[in-house]
Amino acid sequence: MTPFWVVFLLFAGRSVALESMQASTVSQRCMDDTNNFLWEIKQDRPKEYAVLMYDAFGKMGSNVEGGNANQPGLLKECRSAHGPTFSGQYCQVFLRQGTVQYFVGICVPDSCGEADVEMLVLYGNLHTDQMSLIPPLPPILINQSSQEMIMTHCLSNTSAPDASDVTCLFVCCVMVAIPLAATMFTAIIRWQRSREVSPTAESSCLNTGLNLYGTLKTNGSSNSEINSNAFEENGNGKFPRSCVYRCLQVFSLQTTSQGVFSTSSTIPGGGYSSLNGIRVLSLLWIMCGHSAQFSVINNLDNYKNWKKTVERNPLYVLTMSGPVFLAVDTFLLLGGLLSARSLLGSIDRAEDKLSPSLVADYLFKRIKRIQPLHMFIMCLTIGLISLVQWGPYWFPFIDTMMDCKTYWWANLLLISNLLPVHEICIPWTWYLSLDFQCYATTPLLVYFYRLNRSVFTVVAGGLLLMTTVSSVVITALLQLPVFQPSTLTSENYVLYYYVKPYTRYGPFLIGILTGIYLTTKKDQLLKKKWQAALGWFCCLSVMAVLVGLAYILRETPAYTSVPHALYQGLHRPLWALAVTWIILACEEGYGGFIKSLLSLGFWVPLSNISFACYLTHPVFILLYIGLQETPIHYSDINFMYLFLGHVVLTLTVSYVLTLLVEKPYLLLKWSSA
Repeated sequence: MTPFWVVFLLFAGRSVALESMQASTVSQRCMDDTNNFLWEIKQDRPKEYAVLMYDAFGKMGSNVEGGNANQPGLLKECRSAHGPTFSGQYCQVFLRQGTVQYFVGICVPDSCGEADVEMLVLYGNLHTDQMSLIPPLPPILINQSSQEMIMTHCLSNTSAPDASDVTCLFVCCVMVAIPLAATMFTAIIRWQRSREVSPTAESSCLNTGLNLYGTLKTNGSSNSEINSNAFEENGNGKFPRSCVYRCLQVFSLQTTSQGVFSTSSTIPGGGYSSLNGIRVLSLLWIMCGHSAQFSVINNLDNYKNWKKTVERNPLYVLTMSGPVFLAVDTFLLLGGLLSARSLLGSIDRAEDKLSPSLVADYLFKRIKRIQPLHMFIMCLTIGLISLVQWGPYWFPFIDTMMDCKTYWWANLLLISNLLPVHEICIPWTWYLSLDFQCYATTPLLVYFYRLNRSVFTVVAGGLLLMTTVSSVVITALLQLPVFQPSTLTSENYVLYYYVKPYTRYGPFLIGILTGIYLTTKKDQLLKKKWQAALGWFCCLSVMAVLVGLAYILRETPAYTSVPHALYQGLHRPLWALAVTWIILACEEGYGGFIKSLLSLGFWVPLSNISFACYLTHPVFILLYIGLQETPIHYSDINFMYLFLGHVVLTLTVSYVLTLLVEKPYLLLKWSSA
């Protein structure tokens, strides 16, 4: 069984009665064109269009037992067929046969609508002599020989963007055009200066303090400090420091390109050299998991073989759904750590005062940090969906999941994770909403820390207990799995647990506590080597146990399961504590070769573009899957090349988007001084 259809049916909600058969007859033109096609393929020498249409019909392939039940046919071949009064139109017929659900691609005249196709299939019109063009799977493979139709879906031969699609594409064009125009303006100004000012007297007007640019990406601090003397006017006064002029300078590639490829750590305040390596490795882990999981959900021709191989073998920890998304908790931990350090640094610069204006500025910088690129990716994805002619694996369900025309405002307000999962615009952006909601709690915790340490301990402990108990109770009551199965059969897992702040806050809270400790500590915590050795043993043991238990508890419980509930409540905070130890040991000189690896300069430029990588990599994965005409065959080598291809494309485009969209707004200052 193709796993996608379990979740598809949950959302599509169309049973095979076809909603009481809204249409009882086939339109005359559709019937005439269909009869002409069927008559033509019976001839000794049928015309080319009839051969193409017949050949484009889906046929049963091998390895049905391994999960290859879908029969997609060939979309492009169908569309290339042109009859005397019609052209070929590719449609999908979704069927249920016993316990197996699958679809068959068919090629019908474009004079037929979806209602016509439903009637053609229901009335058995698509057959030649005694042979159906949509035959059931043979009894030797499926005990049930009768087919039940779920629905039909026809793919349009043309793309038709509406006003909202055009608006989104226009916004993307403007956001890209402004930096390019600013780049040309800056180049012209520099050229004029090179002619009017001697090289020895020329002063730089692009000193933007990029050495302090915080490349904290998905989870980092957003309060990058720019040199206050940036964009000073030339000594001869010919280049006034107007607001427009400063903005153009900030948006120019001459400014934004500085420091992106630097191998020097750019975390404000120095230190924490291991964070770049942790961030990039976590990002690659997530990208690897998405590359595999998205393909598995949609269009593997040997899904059962994949499930047997990957879900039962710990060697495939890089692609297994449960362990992979522990990397998200690593991001939350880093976000909490850096948010606490950022706020404490701002308080020190404000003469040790935590004022409402400082908190407002702190939150505004975070919004400025994430929203421009977030909105750009949202608009770009909406535009791409409307323009691209998708293949047979771009199911209607995905259109529903990617529909931003109703709930786009939730992304704008950063509350999309509070909506039902099937209403989230651009699903992977739920993390940005969760991250900002957690980020907004940092000032409150820092306030209690400065007010009274005992109160702070009670509040922090209560929050950690609350998020743990919430996870345990929700898992027990709803009988949730410990991670989303590849079949996506547990809708409640995402709906009530995975994206909610009250179940995911633990790692971020631990990050805040770690950040406060590292920022305010007076002395080292580790005094002896045996302490470090014991810490590393506990850290690695906890990580191994958490990954191993994910395999042991991988099945969805049929009843309330105490082991599942306890694992759900504890595994994310424990993982965050293990990663915290790695950071602490590296900071205090007990990291050994692990610190050397995580602190390599190689990670810094990748960390600089990691936020863009997180937002863009699902777009490439969906493009690849959505344009496929045939299913993907799982093998280790195929998936390795698939992952590497996504990585290369993501890194390339993310570098461009970082320069054009992300950094200009990050560097932009609103004050006139």
